[in-house]
Amino acid sequence: MLKEFKAFAMRGNVVDMAVGIIIGAAFGAIVTSFVGDVLMPIIGLALGGVDFTNLFLLLKDGATPGPYASLATAKEAGAVTVGYGVLFNTIVNFLIVAFALFMLIKGMNATRKQQAEAPAAPPAPSNEAVLLKEIRDLLARR
Repeated sequence: MLKEFKAFAMRGNVVDMAVGIIIGAAFGAIVTSFVGDVLMPIIGLALGGVDFTNLFLLLKDGATPGPYASLATAKEAGAVTVGYGVLFNTIVNFLIVAFALFMLIKGMNATRKQQAEAPAAPPAPSNEAVLLKEIRDLLARR
């Protein structure tokens, strides 16, 4: 059973999938940082200094009554909130990752299409065909 598992785990598809998952997780962390630390502050500044991570709707006060300066403060007080700013950041993350994957797949499909359209080299003639051609050429010289 251990040999079967080892054969399964070392097959190309499983290894490729593992590499893809690891690269995807790293790419997701990069996109999350880009959106949260670069893109959203720029968008927030353009919209008048809005900090999207602190946009929330207060449903119920916590142990300490509001108003709360940030979502983190509201959560610390035990308030019930809807963090729609965090949702907006997550949607922007998703759109960037989806667009990057779209561009990657589009590039891969274009490469496959070019390879499929490239004319294949004619097959090399068989040994019999080469010998028959030599015989023909010898007979033509006589």
